[in-house]
Amino acid sequence: MAIQYREWREGDDLALLEVWGDPETDQAGQFRGTLAPSGNAPWRRCIVAEDVVDGVAIPVAAGVVHEASLHPERLWAYVEVARDHRRAGIGSTLLMMLRREAEGSPSGVTRLRCKVEPGTSGAAFAEAAGLTPIQHTRLVVVEPAALKLPVFGDGSEEAASERIEDLATGSVELSDVVGRYYSSVHGWDSPGELGIGTVQRLFLDELSGAHGAIVLRAPKASAFGSGVPASRKGKIQAFAISYAQESPEQGNADHPSDVFLGHEPELDADEAQAAVRDLLALIAYQYPVLMEVDDSMTALRAVVGPLMEAGKARRQGAETSVVSD
Repeated sequence: MAIQYREWREGDDLALLEVWGDPETDQAGQFRGTLAPSGNAPWRRCIVAEDVVDGVAIPVAAGVVHEASLHPERLWAYVEVARDHRRAGIGSTLLMMLRREAEGSPSGVTRLRCKVEPGTSGAAFAEAAGLTPIQHTRLVVVEPAALKLPVFGDGSEEAASERIEDLATGSVELSDVVGRYYSSVHGWDSPGELGIGTVQRLFLDELSGAHGAIVLRAPKASAFGSGVPASRKGKIQAFAISYAQESPEQGNADHPSDVFLGHEPELDADEAQAAVRDLLALIAYQYPVLMEVDDSMTALRAVVGPLMEAGKARRQGAETSVVSD
């Protein structure tokens, strides 16, 4: 093989698709979308490897490294090589070139990260390149009525209404809790400073797909929080944000609702677990829900783990590992 390397050009995506075929994993499919011409706003470098046969250059591999607005302490990197060109050093060369490009990133960040599925060729390549897991995540479907419904106060409708509330996704109070929770469970890959506007843009506005939120409030106002005024009811203990899906049949057994479930990070472990369990019992009472569960989400894991063991929740798809220098 006569391999040569150059920057990404328009049309390379179609040429590579012909030799790559379908993505081997969901993660590969998502990362293919990051392959694009190099640029500085945002900073990105993308390199293509070509196999020159009888004077004709055919793209067979590509790699990209780019900055991320969220989790800025590491650069995202991705390399893919056509199956019939693997184990020839092309992927390693691309990665070496991407590392060299990273040394010139305006942020000064050089550490790389990527997502892989254990047991795949991508995971083996990452391991050989010295990238090790820093987090594991999985998608979990909780079946309907997997948890017993909670009883609030005296069990009356009025008592329940004091604890459970449908909240507008534009709520500053909700944005505050969501942002602090996200930061608290992503200390392994710091998301940086999350202002209210950033939280709303990433998790709560229409472009994020958010279309509803429900919160569990404390029985009465409590002292924890960050100074953001709560309503006359107690402060938020847990939240569940639902997201629109492409399928019009969401909300049935075959199409679980996509939900981001979290809690006030200043709750102690037992309180956080209880709040998550109560809210999950409510949102999954009639229909299944789909949630992303990271190892760092201890309260959610403590609730979901026993459900999976009892067959009342199941993993959807393969587990994913975030690997990094």
